[in-house]
Amino acid sequence: MLEKIIDLISRKDFKRLKALLEDTNNADISECLDELSDEDVAIIFRLLPKSEAADIFAYMEPETQEDLLNLLSDKEISDIISGLFVDDAADLIGEMPANVVTRLLNNTKPEKRKAINEILKYPEDSAGSIMTTDFIEIPSGSTVKEVFDKLRKTGRRKEAIYILYIVDPGKYLAGVIDIKDLLLHDYEDVVDDFMEDNVISATTSTDQEEVARMFDHYDFLAMPVVDKENRLVGVITVDDAMEVLSEEHEEDLQIMSAMKPDDEVYSHMSIFTLYKNRIVWLLFLMLSATFTGIILNRYEEAFASVPILVSFIPMIMDTGGNCGSQSSTSVICALATGDIETKDILKVWAKEISVAVLCGASLAVVNTVRILIMYPDNPTKLILSLVVGLTLIATAILAKSLGVLLPIAAKKLKLDPAYMASPLITTVVDTVSLIIYFSIAVLIMRI
Repeated sequence: MLEKIIDLISRKDFKRLKALLEDTNNADISECLDELSDEDVAIIFRLLPKSEAADIFAYMEPETQEDLLNLLSDKEISDIISGLFVDDAADLIGEMPANVVTRLLNNTKPEKRKAINEILKYPEDSAGSIMTTDFIEIPSGSTVKEVFDKLRKTGRRKEAIYILYIVDPGKYLAGVIDIKDLLLHDYEDVVDDFMEDNVISATTSTDQEEVARMFDHYDFLAMPVVDKENRLVGVITVDDAMEVLSEEHEEDLQIMSAMKPDDEVYSHMSIFTLYKNRIVWLLFLMLSATFTGIILNRYEEAFASVPILVSFIPMIMDTGGNCGSQSSTSVICALATGDIETKDILKVWAKEISVAVLCGASLAVVNTVRILIMYPDNPTKLILSLVVGLTLIATAILAKSLGVLLPIAAKKLKLDPAYMASPLITTVVDTVSLIIYFSIAVLIMRI
């Protein structure tokens, strides 16, 4: 597709190019635009039907959007803003630099500008910031015919029309109706008689990650958003909820990999930006690992007495880090999906301790066999296997405990549990596992 577009532009065959664009999905066109030069993007955009241009624009990466806006006329910008749904327009304004925002607002009709500002006033991670006001509300007491008449008149300009919201004269949310139910009733039927009045909704201040979990739990296509007094102010659609889940998943992966989260896509990030996102965590983890060196220096005499102890250090540290990573990853995922809550800490901890004992014992048995095979002539092989075995069990218990307690504690303190993922836990476990190892060795071997 991209090669065809480039070829047609180079040959200035705009007639065939326009026909190609008409037969291509909007999302695919948008993906191609992100790979073209600014001038070529402007050419293609001007060939698009007005009814499709805004939709394709909404799919584009923010960097491509900004470059294109700088090439378009005020009239063309006004057409784009008019064609965007309110939530998409708010997202666009929230991502653009100040000079572009000024131009966008200057070319936005007053009514739409007011709706955009209403969304922008809500906190970034709240339900209010991702809702749309392009929905259809039905006055209580309306007949099915009146609803259909309103749909035909205004539905084309609304984003969410598959779920209809019934409001009383005070704009309080009274119920919802699936458009499928509407089709199965007679024109004379009153919506109040068959609407669903047990409505699950979000408030404008609900965290958007919680909203996304509600979509997943209830299998929603759309969810109403109300203010503190239960007045209907907006609707969140499933595509916006899924985008939140995707962004939260990407952010958690970055945090769990010891990187500062960033909204930019990797391909558009500069080397210096990547450096800034990674160096702070790397410095922190490097300095934290200094404690490992201090512990090794403290037990230098033990090394001299039993040099073979040194060969087991990497295995013990790696095992501890792996055990902690397994538990923390499981707990973080369970917290993110709502499978467990902070009040479940003792139950989860008990489960992980049981797993730790079983894993640690299995590792100790296998390691004992390994020592007996690898060091058959070493007179301390049985004592050595006992020291290493007990260390493995204790390290597994410690690591899995930290893998449970740290993420849940972070959640309790309203921090992102992903910050308590493998890099931090591995650093802590490395230090403590060495203390356990040499304490057991000194006690049993009397060195």
